[in-house]
Amino acid sequence: MVNQSFAVPTIDGKLCAHFGHCENFAIVAVENDKIISETFVAPPVHQPGTYPNFLAEMGVNTIITGGMGPKAQDIFTQNNIEVYLGVELKEPKELVKDYLDSKLISGENQCDH
Repeated sequence: MVNQSFAVPTIDGKLCAHFGHCENFAIVAVENDKIISETFVAPPVHQPGTYPNFLAEMGVNTIITGGMGPKAQDIFTQNNIEVYLGVELKEPKELVKDYLDSKLISGENQCDH
């Protein structure tokens, strides 16, 4: 049974600095504080609000990203999804491992809208 599900927007297999510009989302499943799977899924056509709702429907608990606009942040908050902004450009599994090890550092939102 999956305890947590993380979403990381990616481009070329690494974190995409801007949430809305990603080519895929890495969905990383965690069970008992261990990564059990990583799946890359293509997002729907980008319109304001579609990505957060898409990820909420997938059962994501936490989003790790470089930056995102306020509307996306609001939708995640409404769906009780934790948001980490301004993180380093790393591979999704590395970011989730940092989160699990309490080493994930949030920084400045890399999105200016």
